Amino acid sequence: MTAPRDQITEPTVSGVGPSAPTWRRGLADGQAPVITVVAAGGAVGAVARYGASLLWPTAAGAFPWTTLVVNATGCAVIGVFMVVITDVWAAHRLVRPFFGTGVLGGFTTFSTYSVDIQQLVQGGHARTGLAYLAATLLAALAAVWLAAAATRRLISRRRTK
Repeated sequence: MTAPRDQITEPTVSGVGPSAPTWRRGLADGQAPVITVVAAGGAVGAVARYGASLLWPTAAGAFPWTTLVVNATGCAVIGVFMVVITDVWAAHRLVRPFFGTGVLGGFTTFSTYSVDIQQLVQGGHARTGLAYLAATLLAALAAVWLAAAATRRLISRRRTK
C-alpha cells in the first residue's frame, strides 16, 4: 500500500529545507498568484527596457548611456514606489510583487550592466568600463535615495496643509 500523494515527501539535502508537500502547499496557499504577477510584471518591464534599447541604441565600445539611464530611472521609481506603498497607500498584497519586483525588476537591467562592463573591458575600453561601473552604481544609489527623500518631503508637505 502506498501513502496518499500529500504525504509523500521527497528527500532533502541533509534533512534541511521543506519537503515537497510543504512547497506544493505554499503554492496552493497563495504563492501562485504572487509568482504569476511577478512574471507578468517582469514581462512588462523587460519589454519597456527593450523598447528603450531600440529607441536609444549603444554602439559597440561606446558608453552604455541607455542602460545607465534605465537603471537610474528604475531605481528612482523604486524609491518613490516604496515610500508610497509604505507611508501613504495600503496597497493590495499583489501590487508590490507585480510592480516592485516584476515591472521594475524587469525594467532595470543589472545583468546587461555586467555584460556591458565585460564587453567594454574585453574590447580594450577598460577605462570606459570602469567609469560605467562606478557611474551606474552611484547613479542608482543616488536615484533611489533622492527619489525616496523627495517623495517623503512632498508627502509631509501635503499632510501639513
